[in-house]
Amino acid sequence: MTGFLAGTGVAAATPASAVAEYVALGDSWSADSTPMPTMISTRDVPWGCLQSAGNYPKQVAAALGARKFRDATCGSATTDALAGPQSVPHGMNQPQFDRLTATTDLVTLGIGGNDVGLAGAVSDCLNLLPPLPLPLPPLLGNPCAARWTAGGVDEMSVRIAAAEPKIAAAIDGIRLRSPHATVLLVDYLQGVPRHGCWPLVPMLDGDVRWLRAKLEEFNAMLARVAVAKSVRFVDTYTTSAGHDFCQLPGTTWVEGLLPLSLTPVGLAAPFHPNQLGADHQALRVLDEVRR
Repeated sequence: MTGFLAGTGVAAATPASAVAEYVALGDSWSADSTPMPTMISTRDVPWGCLQSAGNYPKQVAAALGARKFRDATCGSATTDALAGPQSVPHGMNQPQFDRLTATTDLVTLGIGGNDVGLAGAVSDCLNLLPPLPLPLPPLLGNPCAARWTAGGVDEMSVRIAAAEPKIAAAIDGIRLRSPHATVLLVDYLQGVPRHGCWPLVPMLDGDVRWLRAKLEEFNAMLARVAVAKSVRFVDTYTTSAGHDFCQLPGTTWVEGLLPLSLTPVGLAAPFHPNQLGADHQALRVLDEVRR
């Protein structure tokens, strides 16, 4: 009989869905990073990874009844942190691939955002001062996008193209170490709206539209890699429409600029999934595992 895990909307395990050994790999959007000390998990990684105790890998492991589970996800991780160590505040996260074994039968991978610099682009596009003169005109400027596309070349697009073979190589590395594992490549939630919401999140509309287009381009690259490498692709983007960082608490699944959240109440990691976002990621992964 299927139940539900306390505090989440994730269905509990059934015998048919149980896995023997699950390993989660990825960056802060898989760690569902949290700055709340009471929510940080250090079971598998150092404190500095800011890994949430309620992230989607932990929910998936519980729902599937994984007999062995190792969560290597870590904030700020790039693809380099899969095969090599990652220095974090107050510690070192050993290579994420070290958690893989020949008996691992399920792997989730959510990586690449830091390789292309998505977080840096978001910070770069914050415009804390209103356009002048007041009253405000329609906030249609795009100074951030203009910087990233100076000279007619979109630097973010260049980085996304350069990251594609790195994601493909990461999947090869998983298969080398865990040849019998089902591999799920997880994309990034639809955190960027179609239009801005200045001053709640102080970005001009043109920059918001550029960021959204780059996020979609990045996720499309992940989907291509999944097809090319014959792994399962977990689409959390299209299924999270209407839950971007401009939405109200209780509706947003990705926090905005303010480092506070109501889901749960407390400190939040700006521009990262909150608990509702983590719950949705878990449900989408479980849908893909069980299909």
